[in-house]
Amino acid sequence: MNIIFLGPPGAGKGTQAVRVCEALKIPQISTGDILRAAIREGTETGLKAKSYMDAGQLVPDEILVDIVRDRLAQSDCANGYILDGFPRTVPQAEALEGIARIDVVLELQVEDEKIVSRLSGRRVCPACGGTYHVSLLGGRTSCEKCGGELIQRKDDAPETVQNRLKVYHEQTQPLVDYYQGKGKLKAVDGDLGLDKVYAQIMEILGAHA
Repeated sequence: MNIIFLGPPGAGKGTQAVRVCEALKIPQISTGDILRAAIREGTETGLKAKSYMDAGQLVPDEILVDIVRDRLAQSDCANGYILDGFPRTVPQAEALEGIARIDVVLELQVEDEKIVSRLSGRRVCPACGGTYHVSLLGGRTSCEKCGGELIQRKDDAPETVQNRLKVYHEQTQPLVDYYQGKGKLKAVDGDLGLDKVYAQIMEILGAHA
């Protein structure tokens, strides 16, 4: 199955994508990861993308689509994949139609105030990468794995999270409408807890298999 995950930052897309990929034995494809890989490998499209990124500009859609096309042509995508972070806009979705057949689009829905609470309460350990939430720390400020001092990342500050959500809604609402119009969008309640969200997703995918 060829699947797209949509959802605001902090909705749990990455966590659920890992579980679904393991269950279905398909790869999770993140545009950030494949961009970095294309640049690292020095591919033609990777070098084009790098020239824009080095100049502080957004990588144009046609280059992103070429990089996605190259990735989807690899053998591990033969039985399906999850696209996470692409498409982000309707023009990208239209371009994707020309290179891939998408079976279902899953939108993880979580209210903005809950996203702000989730992300602004997140604390990470710079030393080992451990992640925690202040609601479960009981006032502790050090990592239980390595003892490192926990910090709040800049992009998890409440005002930054609210801005990220604003950008997400502006960019993605047209995308939600686009896939709804094609009958491919399925809503998932992303606020039910990890196992219940996963069960919802697998039920939807089972119906589309």
